[in-house]
Amino acid sequence: MNYKQTLHEVSETYRTIVAEAGEPPETANRLMSVFVKLVEEQVRAPHTFEPYHRQITAPFDYYAFGVEFLRPLMDKSRSTFTGREVMQRVATQLAAGENVIFLANHQNEADPQAISILLEDEFPAIGREMIFVAGERVITDPLTVPFSMGRNLLCIFSKRHIDHPPDQKAAKQLHNRRALEQMTQLLSDGGHCIYVAPSGGRDRINKAGVVDVAPFDAQSVEMFHLMAQRATRPTHFYPMALATYHFMPPPDTVQVEIGEPRRISRSPIHMAIAPEIDMHAFDQLDRHERREARAQAAWRAVCEAYARFPADR
Repeated sequence: MNYKQTLHEVSETYRTIVAEAGEPPETANRLMSVFVKLVEEQVRAPHTFEPYHRQITAPFDYYAFGVEFLRPLMDKSRSTFTGREVMQRVATQLAAGENVIFLANHQNEADPQAISILLEDEFPAIGREMIFVAGERVITDPLTVPFSMGRNLLCIFSKRHIDHPPDQKAAKQLHNRRALEQMTQLLSDGGHCIYVAPSGGRDRINKAGVVDVAPFDAQSVEMFHLMAQRATRPTHFYPMALATYHFMPPPDTVQVEIGEPRRISRSPIHMAIAPEIDMHAFDQLDRHERREARAQAAWRAVCEAYARFPADR
């Protein structure tokens, strides 16, 4: 990938957006200067992510930089956050040492920063400490890594990319086992909030020009449910709907190779937290039906919340 060309294109658009947001040119110049430096560092000496990556806030605060850099792209005045009463229940459960897993849709690489910005006024600690189940792309692409370094991540290679390249499959499988072992330990320790996108990828625009909420993979949902069952602390599952597509949309088709082009714009963002899912409500079904029913219940809840977002989603 020609990173210099991509950085130039992002830089020009970013400066225009920051100016339109009413920020002084110095703000865009400062943030872009830091971003270019961080990308160059990753090209020269890529950061290696452990299966469980803890956010890096010193000597450089990657978390604060990621939020500050992406904030101008998000029109917060027109953004919405629904489900505050549900999130308060989440906060109470976390404070009691219990775990929460958000089964969510996923629309762009900056979803973690979008969540932090929407939660910063009322639930800042949840937005800051949330652990994200992350795929290969956000821990290997130099344009994304600086933002990923500021988040808590469980790094898992998805089924979509684990066979590419073939000679790395065994190493990726070992990495995934270590990540899942770490997650089991986190759930047993308690008090952790984890975001996972069971679709395994980002939502995309369909032939009608509408952004679809990608279906949830039943095997993925079941895996997290089983891990929660093995933990020594209770775990609660909540659907989370996100509409963040337009400020940094993904390519129209899934790309295997790292190094996708970036299109950025300024837009509102929306998030909704739906009531807790009773994962045991399907226990009377046989194993295969139970697995599908759990995934469908979570996906439908996300779709229903997503459908209630403003039309500018």
